[in-house]
Amino acid sequence: MISYAEALDFVRDAARSAPPLSTEPLTLGLALGRVSAESVHGTEPIPPFDNSSMDGYALASARAAGASSAPLTLPVLGVIMAGDAPRCQAESGVWKIMTGAPVPAGCDAIIPVEQTKELDGGRAVEIRATPHEGDFIREKGHDFLAGAEVLPAGTTLTTRHLMALAAAGVTTLNVRRKPRIALISTGRELAPPGKPLAPGMIRDASSTYLAAECGRLGFDFRFYGVVHDDESEFRAKLEHALSDNHDVILTTGAVSMGDADFIPSVLKDMGARTLFHKVAIKPGRPILFAEMPNKTFVFGLPGNPVSSVVGFRFFVLPCLRELLGQSEESPIRCRLKNKTDKPEKLRCFFKARRLEDGKIEILPGQASFQIHSLLAADCWAVLPEEGVSIPADRLVDVFDL
Repeated sequence: MISYAEALDFVRDAARSAPPLSTEPLTLGLALGRVSAESVHGTEPIPPFDNSSMDGYALASARAAGASSAPLTLPVLGVIMAGDAPRCQAESGVWKIMTGAPVPAGCDAIIPVEQTKELDGGRAVEIRATPHEGDFIREKGHDFLAGAEVLPAGTTLTTRHLMALAAAGVTTLNVRRKPRIALISTGRELAPPGKPLAPGMIRDASSTYLAAECGRLGFDFRFYGVVHDDESEFRAKLEHALSDNHDVILTTGAVSMGDADFIPSVLKDMGARTLFHKVAIKPGRPILFAEMPNKTFVFGLPGNPVSSVVGFRFFVLPCLRELLGQSEESPIRCRLKNKTDKPEKLRCFFKARRLEDGKIEILPGQASFQIHSLLAADCWAVLPEEGVSIPADRLVDVFDL
């Protein structure tokens, strides 16, 4: 049995040695949730010109020096609306200007309308405050310069990224293709959703979770059904999944030490290279990771539902991040609210929630079959291998749920 750190190195090294997922160009309207295949640079400065951040009057600040102590009256040369072409400051006056409108050449400040008084039907204005150079002006390129990097390669595109790309004049970008994920569940005790429970049967919750999580993350997913602890049936389904060119095949159950735990031997018979089987973690210790002769990765997740969740979160996702060209995920560090007992020599992934004071509370109900505490959690607290308890206020790694 190896440590979690060693197992994760096996996963990442194997994924790095695999060919990267191919790329495809997409318009912004289709790119939400996809991963950028290369860094993207803007084609235009943002803002594209000096513009006003307030409704007010554009002027040369030097002409209104001392206006705070003695109001100054200046002629209004005209009105500039957002979308108008830039104007020129041709004489000693001001331009009435709306938010977002281009600042006229020769003007270096905006005086807000609240600090003025309109005179003579709008043909003049009284300036009641002293403006300073740069006041209320959004300078050209102040947000992004032309050619600046808007986002690096390996970015999962959210709505805020699409906003930035659109503002910078980007219309298409190259993204990685979606990872192709397959799932084969095992267990003669599993009842599919909607079917009555016969004696000795349980609901197949893990398959529903894994399918939904892959869908949420935007992966291409296919479920090959439940194998009722039959080696030949499992092998047939695995061969079918392999022929469909998936990047990763997930299995649930049949990886422990029982009479029906046949997956390790089937993989061996099919020429798989098993990189590890059993990791010093809780929950999910029996997890298996193998590479098939065609380079497809197989993750044998334990059958208990929370073990499947932990296996997917902390083994499968790091593998997929590597295939997508993304950087390693980094935890945040938080203090434990209370002393927490744990098994010696096991890294523990415990369901937890963040408290208002910033500390982390480990929830009751950490057994691998207990789903109710997963509903109350909003994060994972990762406790180190050493020791049989972690004292209150100890800093621990915390990952999003």
